[in-house]
Amino acid sequence: MDLQKYFDETKGTGVLATADSYGKVDAALYARPHVLEDGTIAFIMADRLTLHNLQSNPHAAYLFVETTGMYEGKRLFLKKISEEKNSERIKTMRRSCLCNEEKGSDGKDRYLVIFQLEKELPLIGS
Repeated sequence: MDLQKYFDETKGTGVLATADSYGKVDAALYARPHVLEDGTIAFIMADRLTLHNLQSNPHAAYLFVETTGMYEGKRLFLKKISEEKNSERIKTMRRSCLCNEEKGSDGKDRYLVIFQLEKELPLIGS
């Protein structure tokens, strides 16, 4: 199953892990990623620690646990390739109906961060 179809059809909980240039690690809950037509992976982010870490270290890992009650899901190893601030694409990609603007409902900046998929593994190795 391709990733776009997988994330469109599968419910679950995701965690995006990043580290700064010194190796100090952060992990944050994130919604399912957007899989773009070219196969890149995108997340909409607020201006918080995850975004700051990606400024000095472009590598991240996304862990997705399906809501099946079993230990099923995916691990994605990612490398940031670009970002957009308050872009029109953010407005069209938002899944939430709470905000139809590029910025969040809190009026703060939003970023579309795009990653290259470097490796995909199951949640639990075989």
